[in-house]
Amino acid sequence: MHFASDNTAGVAPQIMAALEAANAGNVPSYGADALTEAVTVRLREIFEAPQAAVYLVATGTVANALSCAMLCAPWETVFCHRTAHIEEDECGAPEFFIGGGKLTLVDGPHAKMDPAALRRAIAHTGRGGIHNLQRGMVSITNATEAGTVYSVAEVTALAAIARDFGLPVHMDGARFANALVATGASPAEMTWKAGVDVLSFGGTKNGCMGVEAVILFDPARARDFELRRKRGGHLFSKHRFLAAQMLAYLAGGLWLELAGHANAMAARLSEGIAALPGASLVHPTEANAVFAAVPRAAHRRAQAAGAAYYLWPFDQSLDGPGEEPLAARLVCSWATREEEIDEFLSLLR
Repeated sequence: MHFASDNTAGVAPQIMAALEAANAGNVPSYGADALTEAVTVRLREIFEAPQAAVYLVATGTVANALSCAMLCAPWETVFCHRTAHIEEDECGAPEFFIGGGKLTLVDGPHAKMDPAALRRAIAHTGRGGIHNLQRGMVSITNATEAGTVYSVAEVTALAAIARDFGLPVHMDGARFANALVATGASPAEMTWKAGVDVLSFGGTKNGCMGVEAVILFDPARARDFELRRKRGGHLFSKHRFLAAQMLAYLAGGLWLELAGHANAMAARLSEGIAALPGASLVHPTEANAVFAAVPRAAHRRAQAAGAAYYLWPFDQSLDGPGEEPLAARLVCSWATREEEIDEFLSLLR
C-alpha cells in the first residue's frame, strides 16, 4: 500500500530496457548523440511546434529553476500560487538560480491561481518604480500540488493576464501527462496555443528513472538556456541516458498510458474514501493525487498495517480522539495496483 508519492515507484520496464540498450558502445557526449536528436524531433511533433528548442535535465527542480532564471531578472518576481511546488518544495532553487529574484504568492481555491487575484498581484507590483521589485513572469503548476488540474480555458485566462502586462508564462509540468489525460486536451492546446512560453515536461514522476524536458516554444531563448544549464552544472556528459529514457517514455504514447493508469487508480481510491463513514475529500480528485480527511482511528489501522502515505499537513498527530478526521495526501503512480487500493480501503473501514 504505497501512496507516499509517485516518486517512490520504480522505473517502467520499457524505460529500463531502453537504458540497457543505450549502454552499448561509444556515442558522442553532451547531447550530440542520435537519441537526443530523436527526442527533439519527437517532442516537436507531439507539441506541434517544429521550431521549439528542447533540453533535457535530470530533475524537476532544475527544470523549473533554470526556466525561471531564463525568464526572470534578479530584480523581478515570479507570480505563482501560494502552494506551488516552486514555493513549497524546492528549497529556494528558483530564487537561487535567478540570482536574487523572489516569488509573489497568489491565492486561489484548490491550489489554482484565481485570475482576479493574479491581476491584482501583478498590478500592485512595482508601483514605486525603481524602489520596488519589478514584474517578472507567471508560473502555472499543472497538475497542481492539490491534485487538481487547470483546464485549457483556465491556462488561457491566466496567460492572457500575463500578456496584458507583457510577462512570459512558464508551466511546471512535473505531472503534465496526468493533467493532459484528465482534460483530454492536446499538448499544444495546453501549452503554447494557450499562451505558455516555456514548459517543464515531467518524466521522473511518471515512470522514468530521472529525466525532464524543458521545452522553449520561442527558440530565440535557446542560447540563454544552454549557457545557464552548463553554468549550473546540469549538462550531462553521458547525455544519451537522459535521452534514452525520454524517447522510450514518448514511444507509442507510453507517457499517456502510464499517467492514465495513475489517474484511474486515484479515482478508484478517491471514490472508495468518499464512501466511507466520517470521510470527505479535501480537494477534488482530478489527476493522480487524493487529498482526503478520514477518522484518526482509520489512519491508525492503516499505518499499523504498513500503509505508506502522509498526513497533510505533517504536524497532525495520530494521538487523540479516534473519530476526529485527519487530512492526508495519497498519491498513485503508474505502478499502483487495484489490490493495494482495495486492501487500504478495507483497513480504513
